[in-house]
Amino acid sequence: MISAFSVGLTGGVGSGKSTIATMLSEHGAAIVDADTIAHQLTSTGGAAIDALRESFGTEAIAADGSLDRAGMRARVFSNSAARARLESLLHPTIRQAMRECATALIERGSPYVVFVVPLLVETGGWRGNVDRVLVIDCSEATQIARVCARAGIDEIMARKIVATQATRQQRLAAADDVLINEAPLDQIADRVEHLHRVYLRSAAIEGSRETL
Repeated sequence: MISAFSVGLTGGVGSGKSTIATMLSEHGAAIVDADTIAHQLTSTGGAAIDALRESFGTEAIAADGSLDRAGMRARVFSNSAARARLESLLHPTIRQAMRECATALIERGSPYVVFVVPLLVETGGWRGNVDRVLVIDCSEATQIARVCARAGIDEIMARKIVATQATRQQRLAAADDVLINEAPLDQIADRVEHLHRVYLRSAAIEGSRETL
């Protein structure tokens, strides 16, 4: 994807991907989050709004001109064809924006880049474009509890979301590194620091190869 050491960070909904990404960013990693970019693309005036309106109708757009996220979530997690249509609209644009963002961050001096991609395993195309896959893992019960703590998501919707994603076993099978995110935060922070040191060493080796 880019000429720098890269990590694809993934995990099921509620696994704590954003928490781990924030910790890695505090050590200096460049973080490029697919969800953040998707939110930008679907906010008021976002680059994807016109295509979403054309494909899903005006009812998919909120009064402020942004995507009606609650309505779209209910729609796509009950209709696989609608979900596939949404992904076909958004994923190419998200990937291009992620490439551009990562290149800019590396040029500013970040030692390596972490792509936070919730559907890394499901979409299949990412594995060949990153050097390592880091899976953030936890039990399904923990996932459901965390998702239900978010505003506007009940247990029924949380379980629908989990059911549309890769299984825990599929994610673990795709992983180079696994971080189990169920321990106290101080223990998690120690594990993240260890991973950061590993990635720094790998980035240094990659950089030295490029100069030969």
